[in-house]
Amino acid sequence: MQNALFGGVNAAILTAMKPDFSPDLDRMAAHARWLLANGCNGLGMLGTTGEANSFGLTERKQILEGLIARGIPAAKLMPGTGCSNLSDTVELTLHAKAQGCRGVLVLPPFYYKGPSDDGLFAYFSEVVNRVGGGIAIYLYHFPQQSAVPFSLDLLGRLLKAFPGAIKGVKDSSGDYANMKAMVDAFAKDGFEVYSGSDEFLQRILADGGAGCITAASNANSHWGGIVYAKRTGAEADAAQAVLVATRKAATSVPLISGLREIIARSTGDDGWRVIRPPHLPLTAEQAAKVWAAWEAAGAIPLPGLAPAKAAE
Repeated sequence: MQNALFGGVNAAILTAMKPDFSPDLDRMAAHARWLLANGCNGLGMLGTTGEANSFGLTERKQILEGLIARGIPAAKLMPGTGCSNLSDTVELTLHAKAQGCRGVLVLPPFYYKGPSDDGLFAYFSEVVNRVGGGIAIYLYHFPQQSAVPFSLDLLGRLLKAFPGAIKGVKDSSGDYANMKAMVDAFAKDGFEVYSGSDEFLQRILADGGAGCITAASNANSHWGGIVYAKRTGAEADAAQAVLVATRKAATSVPLISGLREIIARSTGDDGWRVIRPPHLPLTAEQAAKVWAAWEAAGAIPLPGLAPAKAAE
């Protein structure tokens, strides 16, 4: 897809934290700069991997403002703004708009399960109308986590009612047939479809999708950048194989904690292991397992980071 606002590789960036679990904006900004210099076209911040729903509204605003203040371009940031209620979703989206962000990623209202398409249409109609334009809304389809999916019929209704406002979707379902159906139905109208799984990057680009927004891009974005730039050929195929292997490695342990472990070891910075409850850091056994899996995938050392010795 040409001219996608966030076309390419977008890391669902980890949120760095201090020992008291408050956001560590200096550490997070340094990681953001490394990602943008090593294959990332943009950053999906405060999503699932960024533990958005472990932070309050004030903290979420401070994190976005803090990254921008530290030189991360607002145009490169796609903050997650979807909450379980309309008021907070609108407040965070308006805040992102005021900061100069071009787009936001919006979960459906996820507390009440089984809402009808009519109910979801009414909800997102209110979001769009209250925000008033000026920022693109990307829908976050992650039914395993939210338990509230976006049907093709609902997407079609929203695109017809709000052309240009509902700009795209991140599909983290892992169901490639669903991603392909979204591309086939709506990409011709400029609707941007992003895979939430690295394993599908090369495939979705070939089929007319916009790219990916993924957790493992916190560490494998170098290879994602090759796939996005080359698309086909031996180099792209080899890089895609690394993406598949690192995705498998990342999910061999609790995902967020595992990615923190990879960054901690690769930078020699133990602070990356801090994670807010109810999540917990990896056990020593899990940490050794995930590091070995990333090594076996051929992704260690991470480009541009000093390699760290594995724990004894």
